[in-house]
Amino acid sequence: MTEAEEKKALVVLGCPEVPVQNSLAVFTTYQLRKTGYSPLIAGNPAVMKLLMTSDPEKHYISTMTTLEKAVEDITDKGEKYELCLAFAHSDAGISYAATMRYLLPEARFITIVFGREAEEIAKLIEYEGETIVEVAVHNPMPLRKKMSEVLGWAASKN
Repeated sequence: MTEAEEKKALVVLGCPEVPVQNSLAVFTTYQLRKTGYSPLIAGNPAVMKLLMTSDPEKHYISTMTTLEKAVEDITDKGEKYELCLAFAHSDAGISYAATMRYLLPEARFITIVFGREAEEIAKLIEYEGETIVEVAVHNPMPLRKKMSEVLGWAASKN
């Protein structure tokens, strides 16, 4: 698949306070690449440093940007994405997701809500899109399973 044929996906990450986010971000970019997407991760500097440490040779995570730069590229440069996955474990994460939903009205939009208060945080969502909710803090497997089902990766052995 050439670069021109690749679909683009934006993976929005919030504060890396909850451990499952880092492993799921790596898994998500791996699966997106396998299914023909060119993923870009947008996050704060702390989450980007964690990901760079987790994947120093960039086998899975190759392109990252700040949340602010992603917003700027969408608004000023007309950057488009076919898919946006927004990870949220707090009200701030839902705010970032809502901003991206507003900026990317044509994208398939999935909010992934996790953490100890996932069910309460999910109630803050007031925008259109799909939502995956799982009380996941340390064990990524239940959330990974739900994500795989929603995104069609369920048949994957990885």
